[in-house]
Amino acid sequence: MTTDHSTLVRAARDLLLYSDPETAGLWPRAAALLARQALEMGLDEFWMVHAPGVQKASARAQLLCLPAYMDPLAARKADHAWEALSRACHHHPYELAPTAAELSSWIEDVNRVLLEVSPEVTRTGP
Repeated sequence: MTTDHSTLVRAARDLLLYSDPETAGLWPRAAALLARQALEMGLDEFWMVHAPGVQKASARAQLLCLPAYMDPLAARKADHAWEALSRACHHHPYELAPTAAELSSWIEDVNRVLLEVSPEVTRTGP
């Protein structure tokens, strides 16, 4: 694997700092996509260790299973971040793109969840 989830999180954070009028409508969605991919990648790694096969399910199904394998509060953060980032990845004609502050908050939540689900942390399932 050439890219790990920490690289994606870093790239998403970097986009928050990059300001160019030509990318005004693009960088929020790009940052959201990178952060969501990082979260999904981290969850896939988590499931391969703790419940092999779950990583093949949809992200929604994985998030529904997550509270049985980790702290429920962290699982809710993961779910909220994934939902918010998924919505931010898509253009909605009558909605503004997320702000840098919103994205920063969601990226930080992703980072916390990734620390929680890292394979080095030993967890037990239900």
